[in-house]
Amino acid sequence: MREKKVAPSYAAAELEARGHRASHDFAKAADGARSAADIALDEGDSAGWWNMTFLQAENLLDAGEFSESAKLAKSLSEAPLAATSVQHRARALILMANSLRGEGLLEKAASTAASAVGLVDDDADMEIDVHARQALIAAYGESGKLDEAWAECLSLSERISDETDDQLAGKAYWVIGNVAFLCDRIDDGLHYHELAAETFSPSRNLDVWAKFNKASAAMRLAAEVADAATLRCIERAELATDVVGGSEEDIILLRLNRAHWNYLAGEAGEAIELLGEIKDRADQLPPQIAGEVFLLLGRAQAETGNKQAAAESLLEAADRFDKAGAHQRALQAREMVETGNSADRQ
Repeated sequence: MREKKVAPSYAAAELEARGHRASHDFAKAADGARSAADIALDEGDSAGWWNMTFLQAENLLDAGEFSESAKLAKSLSEAPLAATSVQHRARALILMANSLRGEGLLEKAASTAASAVGLVDDDADMEIDVHARQALIAAYGESGKLDEAWAECLSLSERISDETDDQLAGKAYWVIGNVAFLCDRIDDGLHYHELAAETFSPSRNLDVWAKFNKASAAMRLAAEVADAATLRCIERAELATDVVGGSEEDIILLRLNRAHWNYLAGEAGEAIELLGEIKDRADQLPPQIAGEVFLLLGRAQAETGNKQAAAESLLEAADRFDKAGAHQRALQAREMVETGNSADRQ
């Protein structure tokens, strides 16, 4: 007798999805979460459907499928459950904002994140409040609205207390440090990143440890801080990513950090070689990050005396920044072409 095939249960589908996520197989995790959401929908479990669709969107975001993640997050923010729960709606808007930022739609990302912040207040869930402010700060920072970003950082810092979970506090310090670097508040940037490093632990969450060190290195390099501590951040990020794995974007950003380090160390040729490999995959990156790739390439090319190639790279950087809505960065790239200072270490 042929054995009857048993349909997977909601619990089994959820468990499988979370297992794939733990293994950083975000595409399979998204598929598993979608299956669990379908089962919940068939069973009339609206809360289960919302939670699994949210998990699906989270995994799509981590897999670099920003547009699909944004669409799902938007549907979640408009679902009946979100209409009756401020926390559910805020979580959906935060996810949507981060997805829009991944697409390079920075103005929409900032507007969406601001809506999430507006939903929560001092009595709201601390984690949701911090994540909402982080999303808004990131969108402001990447679009060059640094005064607005720093003002939000000051608000975020006031929310951190001794009762705040270490990982949550670390992420808050991390984003505040990022903005401080962007604002040329170098001492503040180093201070807040040091606070973040003290709260994160590679034994507790190696993936977060890898991402923090990668991002910290990028910010230190952007501020021209090319010291031994910056090199340690680069090496920690590379080693941790080798262990836990990383997305295509993660690997590209690690190489961008290496190229930036080479450039600041006076090894412009090595930087150009690494950046040449990265630029061929620039279309796979959010436009603001692609802009940073071409900006650094232009500076390195100018350093070697190749002014024509440098100008072309800088103009490409400006176009990418404009697509992302980062108009201030675009203006900086064009000014470097016009003034002939593309090799200046700005």
